[in-house]
Amino acid sequence: MAGIEDAAEVLEKKLALEISSMKLEEAVALARAFSHYLNLMGIAETHHRVRRTRNTVHLSKSCDDVFGKMIQNGTSPDELYDAVCKQEVEIVLTAHPTQINRRTLQYKHVRIAHLLEYNDRPDLGHEDKEMLIEDLMREITCLWQTDELRRRKPTPADEARGGLNIVEQSLWKAVPHYLRRVSAALKKHTGKPLPLICTPVKFGSWMGGDRDGNPNVTAKVTRDVCFLARWMAADLYIREIESLRFELSMNRCNDKLAKMAYEILAKEKESEEHRQENGSQQPIHRVSKHLNNQGLVLPTQLPAGADMPACTELNDGESQPSIVEFPLTDHSSTFQSGECDNAVSVTLLEASSFQGSYEFENGNLDVDNRTGMVPASLSSSGTRSIPVSTNSAAGGLASPQRKSAESNVGKSTFDKILYPSITQLTNIGPYRVVLGHVREKLIRTRRRMEGILEGAPCSFDYDPSQYYETQAQLLEPLILCYESMQSCGSDILAEGRLADLIRRVATFGMILMKLDLRQESGKHSETLDAITNYLDMGTYSEWDEEKKLKFLVVELKGKRPLVPPTIEVSSDVREVLDTFRVAAELGSESLGAYVISMASKASDILAVELLQKDARLAVSGEMGTPCPHKILRVVPLFETVKDLRGAGSVIRKLLSSDWYRDHIIANHNGHQEVMVGYSDSGKDAGRFAAAWELYKAQEDVVAACKEFQIKVTLFHGRGGSIGRGGGPTYLAIQSQPPGSVMGTLRSTEQGEMVQAKFGLAQTAVRQLEIYTTAVLIATLHPPDSPRCADWRKVMEEISEISSKHYRSIVYENEQFLQYFHEATPEAELGNLNIGSRPTRRKQSSAIGHLRAIPWIFAWTQTRFVLPAWLGIGAGLEAAYAKGYKEELQAMYREWPFFQSTIDLIEMVLAKADIPIAKHYDEVLVSPCRQKLGEELRENFCKTENYVLLVSGHEKLSENNKSLKRLIESRLPFLNPINMIQVEILNRLRQDVSNPKLRDALLITINGIAAGMRNTG
Repeated sequence: MAGIEDAAEVLEKKLALEISSMKLEEAVALARAFSHYLNLMGIAETHHRVRRTRNTVHLSKSCDDVFGKMIQNGTSPDELYDAVCKQEVEIVLTAHPTQINRRTLQYKHVRIAHLLEYNDRPDLGHEDKEMLIEDLMREITCLWQTDELRRRKPTPADEARGGLNIVEQSLWKAVPHYLRRVSAALKKHTGKPLPLICTPVKFGSWMGGDRDGNPNVTAKVTRDVCFLARWMAADLYIREIESLRFELSMNRCNDKLAKMAYEILAKEKESEEHRQENGSQQPIHRVSKHLNNQGLVLPTQLPAGADMPACTELNDGESQPSIVEFPLTDHSSTFQSGECDNAVSVTLLEASSFQGSYEFENGNLDVDNRTGMVPASLSSSGTRSIPVSTNSAAGGLASPQRKSAESNVGKSTFDKILYPSITQLTNIGPYRVVLGHVREKLIRTRRRMEGILEGAPCSFDYDPSQYYETQAQLLEPLILCYESMQSCGSDILAEGRLADLIRRVATFGMILMKLDLRQESGKHSETLDAITNYLDMGTYSEWDEEKKLKFLVVELKGKRPLVPPTIEVSSDVREVLDTFRVAAELGSESLGAYVISMASKASDILAVELLQKDARLAVSGEMGTPCPHKILRVVPLFETVKDLRGAGSVIRKLLSSDWYRDHIIANHNGHQEVMVGYSDSGKDAGRFAAAWELYKAQEDVVAACKEFQIKVTLFHGRGGSIGRGGGPTYLAIQSQPPGSVMGTLRSTEQGEMVQAKFGLAQTAVRQLEIYTTAVLIATLHPPDSPRCADWRKVMEEISEISSKHYRSIVYENEQFLQYFHEATPEAELGNLNIGSRPTRRKQSSAIGHLRAIPWIFAWTQTRFVLPAWLGIGAGLEAAYAKGYKEELQAMYREWPFFQSTIDLIEMVLAKADIPIAKHYDEVLVSPCRQKLGEELRENFCKTENYVLLVSGHEKLSENNKSLKRLIESRLPFLNPINMIQVEILNRLRQDVSNPKLRDALLITINGIAAGMRNTG
């Protein structure tokens, strides 16, 4: 083995020597080729996993598998059914800057993934295969010729659009499929399907709401992002309604639906007659792309089918007939008695859904299902677009042709042909009438969002009955259709596209993902300072905790506003006040939680409650009525080790307040949410100590809430990498303290992990099932606590020693900071343009002010991954020295938390590469600091030895063969990129203003991130 390692070292040195003599252009081409290859390898691996999953009869961790095992192990069917139906899991997508790939490249990767999926079809002929290979070559050629670097930092609105695109790209398809699987498994094992509007998993977002340390996220951005999400929700529902209207052509319905159809037809006829009497014309609505002050563009999405390969389209050499779907301009109705109830027939041409196009002012053409432009075959020589309009009751797009026809008598015949009168239309079913009305309201809703985003005032004075504002409003007519079909014997139809749409509405609502707001606790103290100083009450932040609490509770009990409308404050304070005003206007229909980062005292939570209450009073006064939606729940985020240790005490202090306890019961159904942060705690004390402090904090918070008979939901702020709390979802949930997952869970998914887990519909379905089954097991069969007090004692000792060792190097060693800057590309990461948020909290080079993401990112690039393992070897060594060997091995076998912690550390050690990390030191680090690097590498080897002693494995990844294969397959392409990066860093630091070198470095960063499969 030693001989093989020596030979490998010789070859690597020879490779490094050749790279050092390369021209820059050659090195860049090589790095790009390997980078793309690693991305393609990742796509192929994901496809292979999906294919194996599809072909597995009894899939591990699936709903069918877990439900069946739980029934076999004694769980009653009723208990299982109730637990699933009451489950509340929310996956929160964040804009944390760890997604290295441009969105353009992500889309191309999705297209390649679809090609691989298409290639698996058994009915492909030889020509089909050849066409597929050609399509694949086109996609890869396009990848190669596309600039992989972002040339500007994304705005918060850009990040929000990226999150919404994940919904459109995969979650929109995945959610109904996932819910069908849950329902089928429940019916199989309990005899009852999942209730139609029951959704065990929902989605939230921080994109456009997380303003902690990000001055680019303003109140206006938050407001615009919410309206953007509402626009897209309406747009997606319109597309589904279009297809559903065509599908549901039946005439038989129950009395309720017939009554609704009658009322809709009567209103339409009355509206049409009123227009004819007044000679009114439909207003021309011109859609254009306007930029507002924030640079937010009117929303667009991928052209229809852009994420599907060209070879899946019908290519038989014949032109397909174009379809024109005419608008409903008038109605007549004939009612016939059917076998079930009254049957309704109204007018509608039987036309399939169409593809349309907007021509925007900037010349881009966006093709989709949402427009008033439809292709019509007008001659044998070709096709062109005919713009048509919906009726004015729908606020439809006015047709230029129609305007011309109405103003020119000579063209009236054409107008009559294009817009048939009621007597010319026959045989429309009641479902099409009702769904047509739903579509019209959705179009009005979408248009209102467009107007607001284009700068129209968001007035409180409008008719809400003309729009959909809440989930319940949209569900009502859909459920009515569903119940009608059920009562008329059309169950199989009801359980198809209509049931899928109802489940989408129940999951996504009218906002797709409710937006959380997040701000640092100090900003709220500054705001209250400004208010109390203005009111001559003193400086709030200088008061002790008891005085703060007394003041806050008195004001919260009062009915008058605290903030005078005439108050003059700084721009930072004004921004905080504006954010609370936006929260009051949007309310709980659009927003989720208000998260307070760096929370450490009970007053931090009550301060937000007061500012929120005050803003709601001000908005309510302007409206003349109470705010229409519920107040936001306030969630403290405990991040540092010190704050985690005090989390339980803070919650006890809060709940001991009569006002707060009554508030939680009245407004939040007796539910307290608490967030724990994995990133800053890990950077503060090291991964092992942070994991133990997080475990104890969760235990204490759960106990505190139990004392006051308040339910608790824990919100886990996990990152993608192990150093920031990442890891396999199932393992993470199963290792939580007992009682901390009682049917409810919130968890963040960040950066590159969003695309990895939810970028494809098939992988998204799998991840959603894993969330559901893991939470179910943790609820009904919680993991074991530490078997005896001695285990806790051992954990305390390891944690204390590992934390001291970690901090002695990272924070106390004078050489370490400069070593970190020299040995990693940390300083150059700011040029990567991967997020809207600054990489540092303050203008300082200290480790303490560096955010956790670039801290992990930099060490991942060098393959040393230091933050995830530093200190652990020292802690385990001390435990072994005290004779805890048997205890440690028993803890690994019997305690899920300890086992998962050790397994994740072993996974990190397996992905690290000491020779590569040594190469960075030898070339980039000053000779006077290279000794520190040697000591750290010795520390790594010590950690590896003790982790293997605890786990009982002979080699790293012995229990994870797939990870071992993944690493081995990547090394021939990953190692050269690291060596190229070292050479480019060396040249760049001698020529810092060279843009070509900077671009070359960023390309290597992309490649290494692709090979490691995570960044920060």
